[in-house]
Amino acid sequence: MGQIIVHQKELIRINVSKNSIEYSTNDGRSWHHRANVSSTMGSLQDLADNGREILLTTTKGLFFSTNKGMSWHKRS
Repeated sequence: MGQIIVHQKELIRINVSKNSIEYSTNDGRSWHHRANVSSTMGSLQDLADNGREILLTTTKGLFFSTNKGMSWHKRS
């Protein structure tokens, strides 16, 4: 299992086995699929919350999301 962060009253985690982002609104009792990550992004490594956006490090670089991890954009 990947790293878990708290972002806007949700727990958000990396599911390494599925290379996806999941979220929980009930303190981790159940998890829901949020986003598959494109194979062009590489393998997911770490999550961070900087207050405005979620940051995701992968084997292909740094990505950010401003919509709770539903979509990701490469940081240049």
